[in-house]
Amino acid sequence: MAKPIMIQGTMSNAGKSLITAGLCRIFAQDGYRVAPFKSQNMALNSYITADGSEMGRAQVVQAEAARKAPDVRMNPILLKPTSEKGSQVVLDGQPIGNMTATEYYAYKQNLVPHIKRAYESLSEENDIIVIEGAGSPAEINLKRDDFVNMGLAKMLKAPVLITGDIDRGGVFASLYRTVMLFDEDERIHVKGTIINKFRGDIEILKPGLDMLSNLIHVPVVGVVPYLQIDIDDEDSLSEKFSKQERLGLIDIAIIKLPRISNFTDFNALEHIECASIRYVSGISELGTPDLIIIPGSKNTMGDLKWMRENGLEACILKHAAKNKPVFGICGGYQMLCETLKDPYGVEHGGEIKGMGLLKSSTVFEKEKTRTRVTGVFGKVGGIFKGLSGKTFEGYEIHMGYTASEEENLRDLSLSNLTDINGNEKPDGMQNGNIYGTYVHGVFDSDEILSEISAALMMEKGLEYEKHTSFNLKEYKEKQYDLLADALRESLDMKYIYKVIEEGI
Repeated sequence: MAKPIMIQGTMSNAGKSLITAGLCRIFAQDGYRVAPFKSQNMALNSYITADGSEMGRAQVVQAEAARKAPDVRMNPILLKPTSEKGSQVVLDGQPIGNMTATEYYAYKQNLVPHIKRAYESLSEENDIIVIEGAGSPAEINLKRDDFVNMGLAKMLKAPVLITGDIDRGGVFASLYRTVMLFDEDERIHVKGTIINKFRGDIEILKPGLDMLSNLIHVPVVGVVPYLQIDIDDEDSLSEKFSKQERLGLIDIAIIKLPRISNFTDFNALEHIECASIRYVSGISELGTPDLIIIPGSKNTMGDLKWMRENGLEACILKHAAKNKPVFGICGGYQMLCETLKDPYGVEHGGEIKGMGLLKSSTVFEKEKTRTRVTGVFGKVGGIFKGLSGKTFEGYEIHMGYTASEEENLRDLSLSNLTDINGNEKPDGMQNGNIYGTYVHGVFDSDEILSEISAALMMEKGLEYEKHTSFNLKEYKEKQYDLLADALRESLDMKYIYKVIEEGI
């Protein structure tokens, strides 16, 4: 059976996911069989595994760092917010319905056996399990039924390292108060703290480290610098949304929907050498981009209404009327249609008018489509005609289907797909320079990035010159190794191995 180590944080976005991924890579480099585990994740960025199961992307990143195929046992419970008060609950990779927060807390103890079963199964196949907590472990109102932080640590007899974000300020107070709010049976699990996102001279910090260790009676295991590591970030607090970037020769604007999902779809676009990628949430930010992308959404109808009310829809329609390209992914594809129908109340119920840029309708269904796919673009027209015949791979994760009411979709489809069961089907649509697809990951190929870049540059009368090739898998591997190198320099790995060996 595997030995556990758990990474908790004083708050959301303290760096738990990154530290967990880095430790997974270190242990894998050192020859151990290692896997990540997070009992419950709340995120709108999800992933479809090889068997069609759904899990949070943070654990996919950590699995890749551990050199393992993503496995839904690594994240048995995924909560996907659908509103301010409710979420879709995904259990063992399968959606079991929408619940309000009150309904979920009344139901959650039924999930404990699923958590134990997933962890024990992983434990039988590995030497070390790196467990990630969720949010803050010191929410005293949530302790009674906790199975994501100290409740899970006690259940699994896991030693815990607490991570604090010094970049936000108040790191000593947050670490001290977090530990002091633990009960005695929780405090015995705490074996150390980690200061994360540090900038500056560590010598100035050292007196504080000694004082903190004396106050809470556990060592500071390391001070991790503010790292410029390019690894998928599923957190809604992602810095990508607020990053201000100098405009490149190509300007690509992605609509930052209130319930944007799977925005990791666009990470590959950032490797177009001549392009800048911007996330915009208002008409004052939009400007005159060369390409507008409408991403996925966990509430397509609600986010379409939001664009309608704040004026972004009208701006996109004006952009399209100038024959400039718009690309919709998943929920963004659905918004481009003429109508959206929700006969079963999956989102809002009823029917609303779409943007009308694609002559089709979307109907939401009770069952979710979840599958990995490979695809081939058909005869593509418009600015991106160079995509014709290009291959890609990715995954589908959506409620409902989209089809033309006038013609066979296969005659209008953007591409043809083959799913994990070998079934072939058409996907997506195109109308002039308007493109839509259900496939997440469609931009992840170097060949497709090059075609999009060349087309946008040519449209501006510029010549596209490709300087380097981009291989996403190789790039990720390099980033995981850089992360591991940085953590080896920053953390007392000898002590961490001792903690893992001794356990609780």
